[in-house]
Amino acid sequence: MHDYVSDLRALVGHRPLILPGAAVLLTDDEGQVLLLARADTGGWGLPGGLMEPGESLEDTGRREVREETGLNIGTLQLFGVYSGAEQFYRYPNGDEIYNVTVVYRASLPPGSTPRVEGLENTDWRLFLPDQLPATLISPERPILADFAQASGRPPHPGTATAT
Repeated sequence: MHDYVSDLRALVGHRPLILPGAAVLLTDDEGQVLLLARADTGGWGLPGGLMEPGESLEDTGRREVREETGLNIGTLQLFGVYSGAEQFYRYPNGDEIYNVTVVYRASLPPGSTPRVEGLENTDWRLFLPDQLPATLISPERPILADFAQASGRPPHPGTATAT
């Protein structure tokens, strides 16, 4: 994917691109969701990333989870599709993107321990939906707000933990 995006960036510079991708709400039996500390932004986010040419969105979600956590996941359930102004993001290097993200939900494999893979993430943690970190990257906020609402544990003002 980096070659594809790099080729586009060579043509358009830092201007906004509209790019499709997938993210996975990976949850345990207690309803906690797995978040990753991103190396590129310093914020917390879901396992996920941009679609590669010729790849399905389901395959994107599975690949990103495997690349970022070392886990192979089972059944994916469609959670939602997120696009629009709330999905705009400006990376620290100045690149701008409007994400079109298909979000899936999957169960954390029993007895598994995620591990940080590659250079994209520096840590992982499980969070209850009403105790999410204050440092979520902005495109994840509407997704995780919907997840918290669907779980019956919406976040309350002032309850986010700073990490």
